[in-house]
Order: sequence, then structure tokens, then C-alpha cells
Amino acid sequence: MISTRDLISQARAREAAMSKVDELLASATGTAHDLDGQVEATVDGRGKLLRLWLAPSAVNLGERLGPLVVEIAQAAMREATQDGYNKVALLLGEDMTFMIEQMTGMPAPARAEDDDPGMTVEEFQRLRAERLGSAPPETPAPPSAEDEDAYWDSFDPASLRSDR
Repeated sequence: MISTRDLISQARAREAAMSKVDELLASATGTAHDLDGQVEATVDGRGKLLRLWLAPSAVNLGERLGPLVVEIAQAAMREATQDGYNKVALLLGEDMTFMIEQMTGMPAPARAEDDDPGMTVEEFQRLRAERLGSAPPETPAPPSAEDEDAYWDSFDPASLRSDR
């Protein structure tokens, strides 16, 4: 049974953690660039433009330059938002972070329906093999129970990308 003293201690710990949320979100940054490498922008977690870099060739974009800068800054903002949520999740856990997303009305970009899930390991290995002109590596045998236990003993959850 949990004592009143323990409940008070837990509440104070949560309060201290919550007080750090604003600081974590403020420290988040995101950087994005266009495919041609002509425009790069870095923003903070509040959307403030910290750095804008334009290649000398960007002048050739003419009227397309303005909309491209806006698009890149928006992509950087999505990156900063995700960075902030990732930092908060490490401090408060996934459930509390999801609740913050709901309260702010700003869901994490990785939860977006149109988020690109990336490629599978198999697809990456196949493409790599094609590019290098070699056969893809064989699928390894499943780990033994002993190997599995050793893996989880040394596992650091902070190494994961949040799927928010």
C-alpha cells in the first residue's frame, strides 16, 4: 500500500518534471533544406528563425525562392516540434507527452497520417546490394534466448526515435 508521504513525493517529482517542459521545448531545434541544397533553415521550438542559408545559385530561382524558403522553414518547424516532443517524452513518458500534444492541439509530426515510415531493413539491404553490385546479405538466424536476455539487459530506451 502506498503511503501519503509517497504520494506527496510522487506529486512533487511530477511537478518538478513538468516545470522543465517549457525549457525542453524551448531548447528544441529543427533544420531542413531543399533537395538541391540551395536553401537551408534552422528554427527553434517556437518557430523563431535561427539561421537561413541561401546558396549563391538561389538567386536563379526568381519568384520561386520566397515560397521555397517558407516551405523549408515549415519543414524545419516540424522537425523542431518533433525534437521537443522527443525530449519531453524522455522526461515524462509517452502518455504524458501525448496528453501535452492533445492540450496544445499540435500533434507530433511523426503521428501525422502522411508521415513517411521510411524503408524496411530488407529494402535498404536490397538497394545497397544493387548499388554496390553484390548479393544481399543472408537473413541472420533468430537470436537464442540467452542472446535476447543479454540484449535487453543493455538496452537503452533513450536510443529510440519516438513514434509520436
